[in-house]
Amino acid sequence: MSAARIMRIITGGFEAFLGIPIIGGIYIMGQGYTPLLVMFILHIITYILSKNNNSATVGSILGIITSLIGWIPFVGFIMHIITAITLLITGFMPERRTE
Repeated sequence: MSAARIMRIITGGFEAFLGIPIIGGIYIMGQGYTPLLVMFILHIITYILSKNNNSATVGSILGIITSLIGWIPFVGFIMHIITAITLLITGFMPERRTE
């Protein structure tokens, strides 16, 4: 399993947690919006790993956008869920073998 795939699964799990109604919002606000900055950095790392591995980058791009607009209450909730689903699907999809 590649590092890019592992990072997609990890960031997808974190996004799913942040997308939990009320609990995710309280966690983000309680930490002074720091989780959005941490997720922004993790999504950039995941994007770079995925790009170097020639694998799916759409989840990481969505994650970067989500981290930037995640402070908007309802929009952030929806974006966290969409990003989590995308990252988890691409994380669990079989990887293409290039020879």
